[in-house]
Amino acid sequence: MAGKVATALEQQARFCAGLGAPFTGALCRVLAGGVDPASLTGQRLGVWPGEPMTDALPMRLTGALHWLVRAGRVPVLAALYPPAAMPDDAALAAALAGLFADPAIDAAICDFLDSPPQTNEVGRSGALMPALLTLVAATGQPLALHELGASAGLNLNLDRFAFDLGGITAGDPASAVRIAPHWHGPPPPAAALQVAARAGVDIAPLDASDAAVAERLMAFIWADQPERLARTEAAIALARAFPPPLEQGDAADWLERTLRLADGVTTVVYHSIAFQYFPPSVQARVMGHLAKLGATATPQRPLAWLRMEMDDPANPAMPAIRLSLWRGAAEESQLLGHAHAHGTFVHWTG
Repeated sequence: MAGKVATALEQQARFCAGLGAPFTGALCRVLAGGVDPASLTGQRLGVWPGEPMTDALPMRLTGALHWLVRAGRVPVLAALYPPAAMPDDAALAAALAGLFADPAIDAAICDFLDSPPQTNEVGRSGALMPALLTLVAATGQPLALHELGASAGLNLNLDRFAFDLGGITAGDPASAVRIAPHWHGPPPPAAALQVAARAGVDIAPLDASDAAVAERLMAFIWADQPERLARTEAAIALARAFPPPLEQGDAADWLERTLRLADGVTTVVYHSIAFQYFPPSVQARVMGHLAKLGATATPQRPLAWLRMEMDDPANPAMPAIRLSLWRGAAEESQLLGHAHAHGTFVHWTG
């Protein structure tokens, strides 16, 4: 394969290797030259209309392969997947060649490319929860959570996860969803968080109770990161027990229609690695509505905006954790720290 798709796969290979996923990195590297151009998948990649990295095309491809492996449909490739020893490129290339030569498997991979990845990274709650604890310590009130770009809503249940945040525990200690990022810096406040209400919106929300949807979520997690796989599996089980309230829609429309302040409750709007995917007009409307509503906030009915996003020019490759709080006309803003994109570590400044 040549051109922009191969370049994107090679770029993704370097990205995966740098984030502790050497097998997925090798898979991307081999895919860059290992898709038969005469196959259905190869033909589609050859005329891909958009920008491959913007469209997350490498993740669509590796997700398709992981989905087939998890379904038991490609045993030759599955034998090379973790926890097996790291294969060499020649073994991966041979296994992939067999896949694209099989019409049914080739068609399945091609079809899987239709939809963009919708990951729901539970590890990011390790950056969100300390910010929420900071908010509780500041206001002393229960929280009403509103998540934008919520996907399957797994992180709407974050108060039901078990956290160890620099020695501070939070959430439910008995939870099967264990969140313990490598912590750098002072611990967050030891505050008792209570969720008074929760709701989320996504342009294409996912129902984690649907087995096929759950498998697709799992497929997009890199196969050589077993902790992420186990954590997501546990979070999906939790979402089935406590279904997160989700709506389909545009984030700005939803906020303008539903967001209200209430006495005795801190209203929180939050998102993680989502805002960059909103159209500029939607971003502007979200920020405008929050500023407008924030101007009506009081200490009894505050508004908070929490985000974990790639928005710091000083750290372009690491999401910043930012918190804005209105409890009067003036906005109080803090940069609380930075985190790994998957929540593996948190650099906390508080």
